Amino acid sequence: MSKPPSQPVQGKPSSAARVFYFRTTFRNAIYEALKRRGWKETDGDNWDLHWTEREWMSEVFDSIHLSPTQRVNHFRNQRELCRKDLMVKNLKRHKRQLQKEQNPEADAYSFWPLTYVLPGDYALFVEEFKKYPTSFWIMKPVGRAQGKGIFLFKQLKEIAKWKSDSRYNAENKDAETYVVQRYISNPYLVAGRKFDIRLYALVTSYNPLTVWLHRSGFCRFSSTRYSNSATTMQDTTMHLTNVAIQKKSDTYDSETGGKWSLRDLKLYLMSRYGVAVVDRLFNEMEMTIMRCLFSVQNIMMNDKHCFELYGFDVLFDDSFKVYVIEVNASPSMSANTKEDMDLKVGLLSNAFDIVDIEGKMQGNETRVGGFDLIHKGIPIKPNSATSLYTTNLGCDIPDDIVRSSEKTVGSTTNGGTPKEGEEKSKSSRSGSKASIAGRPAFGAGGRSDSRAGRKTLT
Repeated sequence: MSKPPSQPVQGKPSSAARVFYFRTTFRNAIYEALKRRGWKETDGDNWDLHWTEREWMSEVFDSIHLSPTQRVNHFRNQRELCRKDLMVKNLKRHKRQLQKEQNPEADAYSFWPLTYVLPGDYALFVEEFKKYPTSFWIMKPVGRAQGKGIFLFKQLKEIAKWKSDSRYNAENKDAETYVVQRYISNPYLVAGRKFDIRLYALVTSYNPLTVWLHRSGFCRFSSTRYSNSATTMQDTTMHLTNVAIQKKSDTYDSETGGKWSLRDLKLYLMSRYGVAVVDRLFNEMEMTIMRCLFSVQNIMMNDKHCFELYGFDVLFDDSFKVYVIEVNASPSMSANTKEDMDLKVGLLSNAFDIVDIEGKMQGNETRVGGFDLIHKGIPIKPNSATSLYTTNLGCDIPDDIVRSSEKTVGSTTNGGTPKEGEEKSKSSRSGSKASIAGRPAFGAGGRSDSRAGRKTLT
């Protein structure tokens, strides 16, 4: 039985009079962020925060009683969004409902590749496969991570070994479920390399849906220049950006970790396409996250003890169309560079501020550190009078810690807009391209350019 914390004072726990305890098995940025807060680790039930594995939620959560102020980092049925097959199922279901209601928003639900779940949908997949004889397809096991079990193919005979394997038999209770998707063969490239983008969204409630989106994120690059030739399909270091895969490459850059900050990407794109085009692209990324959350809002088991820090993996193609690749309920908090560790510790510290077990928040905050409140029952957008942008994704994190709907706590900034806002304002007024500073290298001989002849948003 959990030991209740000390009694709250005037509705808020007194952080000055007590010690806060956490429980976790992780030894990465999660552990570091909690220790920096001065919290104490425990292996008992007297924890205030339990940062746990997903399996604990299904095996233990329903069998224990929690005190009002205890928090855990998952919702009970988080897999509805974070298992590849269930995510697509819920997105399709939500789109059908919108179409039934004749809601024009249904047209926006086209941000995932054509997808089938195997072995159950194998016959349907074959029929669709025949309609696209020149397309590449990608197979992904629904229950694995770090790129394990993923492979590309172009002909049905190339999956003959998988098809003849026992896991293909749907009657076999041990059959492993896969999703097969039409491969996005025209990704936007930088320095000739494919990349995807990791974004972080914190959901503190599904009723009302309350979403905080972190301004920072990072791009994960392949270490091999991209080609969509059929001869390259087996080259996982070209087509898969997972760090676990890239580390196996002889050209992996351990100094940068094959990563680029979201801010650097935004500045790079603005230097080529201008502020307005890039703002629409980044706003579409934000809306893709929200649409994923809308698709599971009514089926997620909301619980006041639960919150979730999601890692959304997205990419966009050479026409700037955004796709969601997957959603992670346990995004990796291990770091392979100092910059990576600083980002993740800072992100977690801000998330713990928002969850507010210590009772320091007032309840009217609209930004905490790098997290902006983007939805609380209704959409919340940057103030158009003080910001050039429709989303703060990729913007600098101001020095002040908290911004509320009434006033800012700490130093004052221009409505939470980026430090480079003055530069961008000049660019917007003059119609010129924004400049880019601090562009990182992409390994020996790499160039930070992209393919010519790009299409732009219209």
